[in-house]
Amino acid sequence: LFTDTTLSGEIGTKKKVKRLLSFQRYFHASRLLRGIVPQASLYLLDEDYLGQARHMLSKVGMWDFDIFLFDRLTNGNSLVTLLCHLFNVHGLIHHFQLDMVTLHRFLVMVQEDYHSQNPYHNAVHAADVTQAMHCYLREPKLANFLTPSDVMLGLLAAAAHDVDHPGVNQPFLIKTKHHLASLYQNVSVLENHHWRSTIGMLRESRLLAHLPKEVTQDIEQQLGSLILATDINRQNEFLIRLKSHLDNQDLRLEDAQDRHFMLQIALKCADICNPCRLWDLSKQWSERVCEEFYRQGDLEQKFELEISPLCNQQKDTIPSIQIGFMTYIVEPLFERWAQFTGDTPLSENMLNHLRRNKAKWRSLLHKQHSSSRSNDHSGQVTGSQEQTLNEEETP
Repeated sequence: LFTDTTLSGEIGTKKKVKRLLSFQRYFHASRLLRGIVPQASLYLLDEDYLGQARHMLSKVGMWDFDIFLFDRLTNGNSLVTLLCHLFNVHGLIHHFQLDMVTLHRFLVMVQEDYHSQNPYHNAVHAADVTQAMHCYLREPKLANFLTPSDVMLGLLAAAAHDVDHPGVNQPFLIKTKHHLASLYQNVSVLENHHWRSTIGMLRESRLLAHLPKEVTQDIEQQLGSLILATDINRQNEFLIRLKSHLDNQDLRLEDAQDRHFMLQIALKCADICNPCRLWDLSKQWSERVCEEFYRQGDLEQKFELEISPLCNQQKDTIPSIQIGFMTYIVEPLFERWAQFTGDTPLSENMLNHLRRNKAKWRSLLHKQHSSSRSNDHSGQVTGSQEQTLNEEETP
């Protein structure tokens, strides 16, 4: 988004930052009305990579699922392929009498509305969150009470929770006075945009047009509630409420309201589960999200704005960012999730990965500090030698 714009000419004022942040929803809006139909195969998988991708889909409920490999096998269509498969596996196509062509069209719209140039907030991240959500929906404590509507909402919210993400955070939108910040009054700006964009695509595709109006309205509102829950600024709000429920043992999953709350928690877990993955996968996600932070920092520096926390590549290292994220955000949430699920194999596996990954980041941070001290010492010696030489050359 930024690269393509800046290549066309140097931008010299802060005011023009807002133009860089013009979201690309307009490009996709009303494509059906314009007669532009996505030219994508309606088959779940092409013959060339059918075997490997299908084999991976047979293990889609495994926590070691490699979404990067799956995205390559599906030629960059991991989100569409995964959702089509999961809707079929969970019986949602039959239960809601969904048209397969319309479903595919809607999912292509969602996938295309993610910005592939974002290192982190792209369609592969959405597919990764969706796969994690599928795993959580299968946890016995939750699965035994879920309705088809709950499952569809959980999967749709996971797939669309970051749609049309610009690659910068809410504080950036606020301080550059972006129109979305004004529209949503600086509250859950991105999450509100993700939700509204999703509703727009649902209506445009007419995926749920055959359902009663009150049903579709309820689905739209619940989607909003789920997506808005991913706002990291609301983390403590949800943690306090979850802790209260667990301590009081008053969760009644027969109650639709309590089930919805746990779907919110599940989506929050899925959204930040990267530190709980295998090290190789977790490390890739960590590098991607930090690269996105650093790009924002570079943009802020370019336009003489205050550099946001975690966005200064010279000061904020990947290990330090990840250790802080794990300690203050991830661990408290996943420890409560494990308390809810009852220490299932999946929860124990995630917490074990989390601890091991945190230890590896600590080790890398220690090496960075050791290397930094060594360089500083080396610099001091060189400086001393230079001073000596200068003194020798002085008459």
